[in-house]
Amino acid sequence: MKAPKKPLRKERGIPSRAGKTIQELRVGDSARLSKEVTEVELDHFAQATGDFNPVHFDEAYAKKTLFGGRVAHGVLAIGFISALFGNLFPGPGTIYLSQEVRFLAPVRIGDTLTVTAEVMEMIQEKNRVKFKTTCANQAGEIVLDGIAWVKPPTL
Repeated sequence: MKAPKKPLRKERGIPSRAGKTIQELRVGDSARLSKEVTEVELDHFAQATGDFNPVHFDEAYAKKTLFGGRVAHGVLAIGFISALFGNLFPGPGTIYLSQEVRFLAPVRIGDTLTVTAEVMEMIQEKNRVKFKTTCANQAGEIVLDGIAWVKPPTL
C-alpha cells in the first residue's frame, strides 16, 4: 500500500487557517504584500495564460515600443492583489468578485511591487467588502490602482 501524498497546500506553503470574516473587518483596515517581479514569474505567467507578446520577452522589439524596453504583464500585478486577498487579507476562504483597474505605469522585470488593499465599504447583509487597491514599485510610483469587491470567508 502506498503512503498518502502530502497535501499540496503544505508543500506550497498555503495557509490552512480561515481568513477574517466580515465581522472582524473595519473600514480603514489595510494590508500589504510585496513581491519581486522576476523572469521566472514572467515565464510562469506566460505559460499559464499563453500571453507571449514580444513586449514582455524580446528586448529588441520592446525597445521600439512606447515602453522603451521589456515590461511585465500588467495583469501579473493584479495577480499579486489576488494573492493578498486569498492568503493574507481577508485571507483563506476569500472569494475575489471583481476588480476595476487603471494601469498607470509600466512594471519592469526586477521591480519589487507592493500591493495594498484598504477596506472602503462593507455590506454586511450580503457579506461583501469593497477595497481600494494599489500597487507601487520600489520607488513608490503607483503602477496601478483600482477598486475590488470580495466576499470574505464565513467560517
